[in-house]
Amino acid sequence: MPVIAVLALDGLPGHHLTTPGLVFGTAAREHPGVAYDVRLCAVGGPGTVRLGPPAPAEAVLPYGLADAAEADVLLLPAHRDDGADPAPALLGTLRAAAARGARIGASGTGVLTLAATGLLDGRRATTAWRHTGELARRHPRVAVDPGGTLVADGPFRTSGGMFGGLDICLGLLAEDHGERITDRTRRELLSPLTVHAERVAETIDRTLADSGGLDATLQWLETSLHLPLTPARIAAHAGVSVSSLNRRFLARTGLSAPRYLLGLRLQRVRDLLERTDDPVEAIAARTGFGSSATLRPHFARLTGTTPRAYRARHRRG
Repeated sequence: MPVIAVLALDGLPGHHLTTPGLVFGTAAREHPGVAYDVRLCAVGGPGTVRLGPPAPAEAVLPYGLADAAEADVLLLPAHRDDGADPAPALLGTLRAAAARGARIGASGTGVLTLAATGLLDGRRATTAWRHTGELARRHPRVAVDPGGTLVADGPFRTSGGMFGGLDICLGLLAEDHGERITDRTRRELLSPLTVHAERVAETIDRTLADSGGLDATLQWLETSLHLPLTPARIAAHAGVSVSSLNRRFLARTGLSAPRYLLGLRLQRVRDLLERTDDPVEAIAARTGFGSSATLRPHFARLTGTTPRAYRARHRRG
């Protein structure tokens, strides 16, 4: 029976702690032959872990890091991040797991901790939108995907983590037991009423998007690329929720708001490289990337080259 170790640090939201058991437990209950041993492991050793928002509380966990030593899968949920170096024992556990071929998933701020091991260097990874800049700053060798949706690279799975790593868990389930069981498990977990409500909302948002309801916001983005444009800030400008914003962007542009914004920024970078002599560092700041270290991996994925090499080849005049 595969062992899944959930590595719990102080400050993790309660649903991040319970989501893995909910997903794998539901799959095992509904499908004979599916079995998992889910262990909730307090990183500081068996005992109490303090849960964070939205419902601060305490949870007493029966396992510690030692119980993750032979786990087939290690999951590192979001947790409180104060910028301090992760515990050496935790980093050692993650490195040892990777060395023996275990799969490792991290969501939200858990991705920052996983990146501290060096295991994500040279790989693609994502995290919650508000932490992508921090991930790129602290770990410039990680190719940060700003979308926040599930990224799988080798044995590592990372995500934004809004739903407690649900996408990571379902992805692991699909790898182990196929899409049929995973789809049934997903339907079991998601209320039909919620699905119906989402379809109604999508219809409304598509109508509004098609009628020009995003025009003002799209124009504003064009002139505001230097600003720290989070989904929440863009949604506030459009006067909608973040989830509604992304549905409207998908209906209008075929992309989520973060993906659309990234495309705008990269196009502006290319334009500035072609027609100005501005330093790459200045261009990165003007287009919202903050630094050339953050810009480079995105630019390389788009063009297959560096900003300086691109400028040398495409300089106008």
